[in-house]
Amino acid sequence: MIPVCRLEDLPEGESVRVASTPPIAVFRTEDGELYAIDDTCTHQDASLSEGWLEGCLVECPLHAASFDLRTGEPTCLPARRPVRTHRVTVEDGVVHVHLGAQEGTAA
Repeated sequence: MIPVCRLEDLPEGESVRVASTPPIAVFRTEDGELYAIDDTCTHQDASLSEGWLEGCLVECPLHAASFDLRTGEPTCLPARRPVRTHRVTVEDGVVHVHLGAQEGTAA
């Protein structure tokens, strides 16, 4: 379990990159849901935490590939392979990522 940040420090519609191995991107949607995925786009080496968040989708900033935060599945080309998802919890106001979990779970 990796502590990421205080929940209050991650505004809705924003993301944060966790410098872990592999790097993880944690997103807080406009609805306040939390999701974590591997930060690197499967199409080409780009940080998904720097992408554009719309609902439960993040668009890669490099070539506009899009991924569903709930499943990690790409929703359009050029990405063909999914990114791994990770479980997210909030304990005592701190966001945590559980590495190795294969499903993105809102806190």
